Amino acid sequence: MNWEPTYALLIFTSTAVTYVCGRLVEKYRDDKSRKKLFLIANLAINLGILFMFKYYNFINNTVFEGLDYLGIHWPIPNFDILLPVGISFYTFQAVGYSIDVYRGDIQAERHFGIYALFVSFFPQLVAGPIERAKNLLAQFYVKHTFNYPRAVLGLRQMLWGFFMKLVVADRVSMYVNAAYNNAEQHTGTTLLLATVFFTFQIYCDFAGYSNIAIGAARIMGFDLMENFRRPYFSTSMQQFWKRWHISLSTWFQDYVYIPLGGSRVKYGRHLFNLFVTFLVSGIWHGANWTFVAWGALHGTYLIVENVKTKYIGKSNTNNIVIMGFNILLCSVLAMAGWVFFRANSIGDGFKVLRKIFADHGALFIDVTTIAYGLFGIFVLVIKDFIDEFYPEKHLLFDNRHVVVRWSLYIFILAVILSCGVFDGGQFIYFQF
Repeated sequence: MNWEPTYALLIFTSTAVTYVCGRLVEKYRDDKSRKKLFLIANLAINLGILFMFKYYNFINNTVFEGLDYLGIHWPIPNFDILLPVGISFYTFQAVGYSIDVYRGDIQAERHFGIYALFVSFFPQLVAGPIERAKNLLAQFYVKHTFNYPRAVLGLRQMLWGFFMKLVVADRVSMYVNAAYNNAEQHTGTTLLLATVFFTFQIYCDFAGYSNIAIGAARIMGFDLMENFRRPYFSTSMQQFWKRWHISLSTWFQDYVYIPLGGSRVKYGRHLFNLFVTFLVSGIWHGANWTFVAWGALHGTYLIVENVKTKYIGKSNTNNIVIMGFNILLCSVLAMAGWVFFRANSIGDGFKVLRKIFADHGALFIDVTTIAYGLFGIFVLVIKDFIDEFYPEKHLLFDNRHVVVRWSLYIFILAVILSCGVFDGGQFIYFQF
């Protein structure tokens, strides 16, 4: 409302429609035709609003360009509208609730205020995690009082989230923006470093936000779902998607992949379901062909990996050399996908890839950004490595020695204050 007051009507409409339809679906649960009708009306209204604000201009421009190429005039103008903050997140959260009620997995919420709080819960409203009703709704009926251990855990998680966002993401974004927004003027060497930096930027920007959101909710007594689990230590792309944006990947699994038939169909259809799910995931991220390409690329990764596993078998991840190779391979594949995710157009994405492979030269030097960025990435990788492989042997924030714990707190806080960027702008996923 502070940004654009009239856009508050959108979240109110989504809340009211899903609340009413949820009650009606439950009321007529024995009448399959009515129940399905209410669900379809619910989905049509909510996804229709999302389409108009997020995808209408993209579809209109695509049709216009196609017809213009054929010499046909397309007189329908674009809408001069801005994308409301968080619309994809709260729409998917509300739609997930509606489908859960339709399936009978949960009962429809009767208290409108409680349900409205579920849709608009402020820590995760604008960029997730996309919560499930079965996890969050019940927590609003519990009386929450101040709990010191929970507050400590929440503050720790927020502190690490601020480190990821301010020290890593916003610092390396300066180099990434300089390179990707002027790809024609830079060498493949510069673009390769920028792509490596963006690989950490997108992770730290979004995982940083998730840590801040989950930590803030935890201080108040609420448990939100984990959203990231050290994805760049994945040994397969399937595992990567069990560790990256977990709330969205499981949402697509439950509400797109499984309804399509999942893996309980013929093998060819199973692969098709995988590809469609990731294509839709790409489209969810934004109305641009770059996101479509990114989703299609990850869908292709999963298909190739699935076929390889079926006909050759899984890699022996107990072998440290093979595990290290698989981690490196998955990171490189993810990095190739991030090229299209960050590129301003499909053409720019292919231009960046071509230069990385065939046009190396002098590196664009920004000493402060590179030095601080590499230092932040080093600290991040060390912590993630310890949490991944030695979670109980080398305790960091959970160390039983108060001197060790507080030394780490002070160190992270000092690094944030001395190396952080405090005018880095909004979080990347706010635009989705």
